[in-house]
This record gives sequence, structure tokens and C-alpha cells, in this order.
Amino acid sequence: MSPDVDLTAPRTGAHATLTRLLALDSRLFQAAAERHWPGAGPVLPRLSRSANHGVLWFAAAAAIAASRTPRARRAAARGLASLGLASLTINTLGKRSVRRPRPLLDPVPHVRRLRRQPITTSFPSGHAASASAFATGVALESGGWGAAVAPVAFSVAVSRVYTGVHFPSDVLAGAALGAGAAFAVRGLVPTRAQIAAPARPRAAVPALPGGEGLVLVTNNASGTADRARALRDALPRAEVVVCEPEDLPAEAEKAAGRARVLGVCGGDGTVNTAARAALRHGLPLAVLPGGTLNHFAYDLGVEDVRDLAGALERGEGVRVDVGRFSSKRGQGVFLNTFSLGVYPELVRERERWADRIGGWPAGVLAALRVLRADRHPLEAEFQGRRRPLWLLFAGNGTYHRMGLAPGRRLDLADGVLDVRVVHGGRRPALRLLSAALAGPLTRSPAHAAVQVGRLRLTGLAPGTLLAYDGEVTEVEGEVRLEKLPEALTVYRPLRAR
Repeated sequence: MSPDVDLTAPRTGAHATLTRLLALDSRLFQAAAERHWPGAGPVLPRLSRSANHGVLWFAAAAAIAASRTPRARRAAARGLASLGLASLTINTLGKRSVRRPRPLLDPVPHVRRLRRQPITTSFPSGHAASASAFATGVALESGGWGAAVAPVAFSVAVSRVYTGVHFPSDVLAGAALGAGAAFAVRGLVPTRAQIAAPARPRAAVPALPGGEGLVLVTNNASGTADRARALRDALPRAEVVVCEPEDLPAEAEKAAGRARVLGVCGGDGTVNTAARAALRHGLPLAVLPGGTLNHFAYDLGVEDVRDLAGALERGEGVRVDVGRFSSKRGQGVFLNTFSLGVYPELVRERERWADRIGGWPAGVLAALRVLRADRHPLEAEFQGRRRPLWLLFAGNGTYHRMGLAPGRRLDLADGVLDVRVVHGGRRPALRLLSAALAGPLTRSPAHAAVQVGRLRLTGLAPGTLLAYDGEVTEVEGEVRLEKLPEALTVYRPLRAR
């Protein structure tokens, strides 16, 4: 006969530890329910409800992005991406893995309780995960915006215990999961701080206290009025010249004749015009982004007036490469990209419709019309063979892809042209998409990539469109591309902000 088993004996090991932790969790919940929270009554329940389905965080992201700075837009996008990953993890794994019932509401005052009680399992807290994911994602991209969002995220997490819908451990676990989701997103798409380009080679440039000696030309059509006013406030001794697009080349030449440093505010096309003047006069260039596309300024690490003003006052600069193309119809330079084929066609088509239907609709319409055309926009002799091409792209420096992030340059003085070719064939949209997804691969059935110091293209038909830094011109016959190593001196902040 079996001996009696004492069922009242205390259990040991992991089960006993879990039991003690759950008991502690319940006591903490009880203490929170009995505690008086001055000023929390009108705020926390409303805040908790506003975070349902992520509504609060979508509104916060819209408010952050409305500041119209690149850093703020990236912070908002990263916050939402982190929130999305956290919500997906909670709903697919978290709630289904641990079937923990919600706390009993008996000790919670009626005034604190939510009108509609959640019916899902308690562990972990989805609200806390979303709040933590969004706040952490924002902070990883922008410390300032992260500091602004953090108190709201903390209050949302606390509100889940205050209203009686979660135990403290649910909230802590959710917050940890949310933060982990934000770091996971950073692993897929690194932040700007992680992929900061090397500040080389450094150049000796004059420090301009208050901007004295700077003449900055700004393109009035780029919507740069706010940037120009901010620059005047930051650098009161600088001279700012506002002109119409058609007057920009002449005004840049005049400014270069009297400036110690030539400055420019506008998009990539405007910067290209000023760079030509700076090269002719042997002046350093100061670039302030102010247009639709600002690739060169952003790759320099200049995103706003504070970045540029700091570099000017401290005398921080680097030398960068310049790309140059030449043909029968003349020559030009490019700081970012040179392209033949689909992209110039798309730009020209977009310009035809932009004034009538707006920029973004015109871009969509142009893409549809160009990609559906039953012809290859380009035939050229490339690497010893004549072939139809959908696109030939040459970057002034190597374009890298970081995780899933779009390509950008880490070194503006690497001495190479980054040449990408999308071969001709049927279904251009599919081929272009395949080439984009191939990313850093040097060869695929759809595209090829090579890095060279110079390139020669022959056999271009009359009227072939060429795009450089967003501007479009026509070429024919032969086109030569080459690098001008470290030809341009530019101001660049060398200290991380």
C-alpha cells in the first residue's frame, strides 16, 4: 500500500518562484488600486482610451512629421514601424502564449474603470508594448522628440494598472517587448547615427562668425523662405540673395564674385548650379537643403540651419568628388547622379503635367505612360556590346543599401562612378523592380553593376534624354563620364548633434 502524500507541503524550484512572483504582482496591483493618485483621475483613463488601436501614436507621428524636418519625419516613421512590429508580435505570439486572466476589479474605484473592459488575455499589455515601441523607435532616431514622447508613453503604460485592466508585470513585459521591437527595426533599417558617413578628407575652410563673408543664393521656387529667415537669425552677418529659378545662374556668378564662401539653399538642381560657380571661382560651398530632393545635403549630414550654421562658425569642411559628363552638345557636372533611359523620360513627362494636375499625380501618370510605352528609351554600346537598355545610372560615389533602407553614399570622395544598368526586354516595370530588389548584387538577369573611374557611351540617337541631379538635357552620339577627385570643398558638420 502506498504511503500517504502530504499535499500541503510547499513546492520548491521554478514553480515556487513563479508563485511568489505572481503573489507579489497581485499585492502591487492591490497597492496601486488603494493608492490615491492626485490629478490622475481626469487624465489617465482618457489617455488609456486614446491609445486604443494605436490612434494616439498615429496622431503623435503626424504631429512630429508636421515639423517638416528630415530627422522628425524619420523619427515618426521609425516609431510607427516599431509599433507595427510590436503589435504583430503581441497579437500573434504574446496573447496566445500566456492565457492569464485580467485582474479582478473589486479593489479599483469605479471612477477609474474603463467604460468598456478588454476581453483579451492580460499578459502582456498591448498598450504598454505599443507605447514603448513608439517612444523607443522615435528616440533611436531623434533624442529630442524621444524625450517629448517618453512621458506620454510612460503615462499610457501606467494607466493600464491605474484603470485595473493589467497587473504590473503585464505592463513591464509589454514595455520590454515594445522596446525590443524598436531595436529589431533598427537592426533592419539602421538609423542615420549608425550609418554616418566618414568625414573625409578634411579641408581647411575659414570659420565665419555670424556668417560674415557668406553670400547665400536661394531659389525662390523651392519654398525656401522659412529656411532663409532661419539662416538670417542664426547667421545675422550673412548676405542672403533670393531669386527666381531663371535668374539663379547669373545670381550665383555675381555672388561668387564678392563672397568669401558661396552658399546655396534649394534642391539638388539648385545646388548643382551653385557648385558650378564655386568650382569656377575656387570657393568653398555651403549647402542648405531647401528643395524637393536634397540628397547631396543629406549625405553631407546637413539637414537644417543648425547643422550648417555650426559648421560655418567652427570652420568644418571636407573635399568631395565631382562627376563630369561631356558630349557634342557641351558638358556638365553632377554631385549626385547621372542617368539615361527611363528616368529622364519620366522626369520630362512629369514636367509636362505637373502644372496642370500637381507634382505627385504627374509623377504617377508619367510612370504609367513611360513604362507602358512599346519601345526602349535607350540603345547604347556598353562594355563592348550594343544593347537595348531601360536605364543606365551612374552615381557620383558608391551607393550602399543598409538593411532594407534605400541606398545612400557613405563616402563622397571614393573616386569611383557607381554604374548600374537595367537590361532591355519585356515588362520594364518588373525588370526595374527586380533590379531594385537585387540591391548591392553586381549581376542579376535584370541588371548589372560596375564601379569605374570613367565611362564611355557611344551610338546614342539624336534627342536622347540625359538627367543629372534632377535636371534634363538632350545628347547624341558619344557621352563620356569621368570623376574629378576631391574637386569641390564643402562645409560639413564634423561633430554629431
